[in-house]
Amino acid sequence: MNRTYLTWSTLCLCLFSLPLMAAQIEPKSVGELQANVSAERIVAADSEPGNWMAHGRTYSEQRFSPLKKINHKNVDELGLAWKFDTGTINGLEATPIVVDGIMYVSLSWSEVAALDAKTGELLWRNNLNVDKTRARFACCDVVNRGVAVWEGKVFVGTIDGRLVALDAKTGKIVWDQLTVDLNDEYTITGAPRIVKGRVIIGNGGAEFGVRGYITAYDAHTGKQLWRFYTVPGNPENGFESPAMEMAANTWNGEWWTIGGGGTVWDSMAYDSELNLLYIGVGNGSPWNKYLRSPGGGDNLFLSSMVAINPDDGSYVWHYQTTPGEGWDYTATQHMILADLEIDGSNRKVIMQAPKNGFFYVLDRATGEFISAENYVPVTWATHIDPETGRPVETNNSYEKRPQFQFPSPLGGHNWQPMCYHQETGYVYIPTREMGMLYAHDPDFEYEDNYWNLGMPGAKDLAVPTFLSADMVKKIAPSMTRGYLQAWDPVKQEVAWRVDHTGPWNGGLLCTDGNLVFQGNGNSEFVAYSADKGKRLWAFNAQNGIIAAPITYEVDGEQYVSILAGWGGSIGLSFSIIGNANEEQMTREGRLLTFKLGAEGELPPVVHEKRLPEPPELTAEDKKLVTKGNKLYHANCVYCHGPAAISNPRLKDLRYMDAKVHEQFDAIVLGGLFIDQGMPAFSDIMSQEDSKAIHAYLTKLGHKALKLEQQSGLWIMIKNIVFSIVSAISSFFIGIVTWLVNAG
Repeated sequence: MNRTYLTWSTLCLCLFSLPLMAAQIEPKSVGELQANVSAERIVAADSEPGNWMAHGRTYSEQRFSPLKKINHKNVDELGLAWKFDTGTINGLEATPIVVDGIMYVSLSWSEVAALDAKTGELLWRNNLNVDKTRARFACCDVVNRGVAVWEGKVFVGTIDGRLVALDAKTGKIVWDQLTVDLNDEYTITGAPRIVKGRVIIGNGGAEFGVRGYITAYDAHTGKQLWRFYTVPGNPENGFESPAMEMAANTWNGEWWTIGGGGTVWDSMAYDSELNLLYIGVGNGSPWNKYLRSPGGGDNLFLSSMVAINPDDGSYVWHYQTTPGEGWDYTATQHMILADLEIDGSNRKVIMQAPKNGFFYVLDRATGEFISAENYVPVTWATHIDPETGRPVETNNSYEKRPQFQFPSPLGGHNWQPMCYHQETGYVYIPTREMGMLYAHDPDFEYEDNYWNLGMPGAKDLAVPTFLSADMVKKIAPSMTRGYLQAWDPVKQEVAWRVDHTGPWNGGLLCTDGNLVFQGNGNSEFVAYSADKGKRLWAFNAQNGIIAAPITYEVDGEQYVSILAGWGGSIGLSFSIIGNANEEQMTREGRLLTFKLGAEGELPPVVHEKRLPEPPELTAEDKKLVTKGNKLYHANCVYCHGPAAISNPRLKDLRYMDAKVHEQFDAIVLGGLFIDQGMPAFSDIMSQEDSKAIHAYLTKLGHKALKLEQQSGLWIMIKNIVFSIVSAISSFFIGIVTWLVNAG
């Protein structure tokens, strides 16, 4: 069987040990929970800045708040006002919504809660009875990026492909609409948007082989109003729209047999004056463009910003950031609408920093290209041609030989939202530098239930058994870097930059108090001055942060809130290259809310004791270790990490207890923990395969135990050795980056 291409950028497929979710919690007796949001209120959001009524606060998605009672002069007086323990241990990526003193927020597994925004009191909670077996198709953790509210209802997309409307007062389901074909590997992690009474939602699943689309539903009834496909289907079946007929001319071969990809899994924005809805379209399926579309072609609308009419879902214009996309360079990243003075003229623009490493400024009325410059080192193209708006590509083909390239599939910028500061004029980008070796798989064959990338490697790749997980963990972080940068979209250059300790950090919030807020993977929530990037305040959140903060006002007091929950693609699968410090982290997710003068504290982090030592390996087990290593890194690595180093929130597979060792086959093959998100693999694994993986993990357990028992001197010597190796790796990456920047 063909397996996926394993890199530091590989994403997650399944979850091993997660807590059971609580059933629906009935609402407490509270005041009016109307969620009385309308188009008029969102359009006029600046007239009531105390609310945060839409995903990006306004339809423009600037994530800029006019509130300034908390500012650069007094932000050091911020303290913890209240916390809400989510009871989850997976990634938390949502942007909360606050309307008239009530906060609505989605959690892991698409669960939704309503809280008193002043006190944090839980008002209601609903787990929506999500089918957790769909976690197997969640590329990047069972996360959810947020809800939408409209005229008394709260809307959320679910990991099992539904769009659900909840009563804002009670949390009970009003309507529940399945938006995907469950025979295909679709999921939903993105936040819906609501435009003119239409709830708009996309989906994910391109890595598995699906066809992307976005759909609008009536907010009151759940009736489907229109659907816009982002890639064409089989021409013999006809085309759903003139746009699909046009797009089909840019494809070759039989792309529809693997879906084509192009899922709309995150970003949207809306211009109410132009009546244009902007969607960001994702990568191709498979990634390998030489297999997906033999003979080439732009493959519309992959990796594109597309403007459509929200009334009927008809195509208006598009701009493709990466023609013929072949590297997982999605254009689903955050899009921002703003008015900028460029060359003496006021331009209505849309801005995006997609994965491919270039920052784009376009005319949002027409899609006309204005400018683009690389915001991270880029090797796949030298620049964007100012006349055509197309990239001038380098000799980047990996069809005949592997090609090491910047950025990696995780991109220079991923899903974490940027923000635009109306005073400084800067866009603040959560940035990373990572490269990857791309290669062609001539023996590729499509398989259900697998990542179908068309790139070889995972079936043959494994972490060398002489390396312990701790050794891998010391070396890996030097291969990547992450930072926050303030980007001038007019000059197309960096204004200032703050380096992070790793590449996986949170989204941004800009406020009129000359502030930029960001959480990071090192368990900090930080405030910087927007003009110069000076670090002004920090709070130890005891957990890696990847979500974006919000700010709001209740009874005259300004609050700032952030979800702290380490996870997502790097956080779940490859924490070894993230920022996460296990010794500082709690396993439980939290919603943290701050205000001036508050003095709340978090309880101390208590780590569980190491579990009993693993069973002895038999002679037969030892023969299976090598096979188990390969099987593990082909199937289990996406959630549990290379050499079993996963998100610190998941159970460490090196320290399985006696009961888990005894029940290993029942868990892996029989689905014993399926309700906790660990699917059964009996359809693709034999009992001997399971036994081999168990043998490999048992050996890792013995290595870990031996390391703990070693003397302090020996550990110190090892640390020195691997510090030297890490320094050499960092030097190499620095040289490569310098060469890239030097052209």
